[in-house]
Amino acid sequence: MCKYAIVNTEVKVVMAKKKKVRQGMSTWAKIKQIFWRMIATFAANGLATIGAGTLVGIDIIDAVVLAGTLGVVKVSEDLARAFLDDGKLTIEEINEAFGKLDRTKK
Repeated sequence: MCKYAIVNTEVKVVMAKKKKVRQGMSTWAKIKQIFWRMIATFAANGLATIGAGTLVGIDIIDAVVLAGTLGVVKVSEDLARAFLDDGKLTIEEINEAFGKLDRTKK
């Protein structure tokens, strides 16, 4: 936006500062979302294997920790690959990385 000012019979153009408009989520919001979604991934994968672990003779806690960790590692790998592409993580890339583990999504 330009504003005009007349000073000593000269017309000066005064440029107004443009406000920074945020597109999407802030970096801190993305970090918080990834953290909580990692916790949910760990819980979903860990709790899904309680029955399977007992059938094979693995302790329940070991099965939960192993499955939860594997889910978190898979999502971390997908996020790292998305970040390597352009040095940024968009919300679409984050959703895609977490969506690969969602078994109900089709």
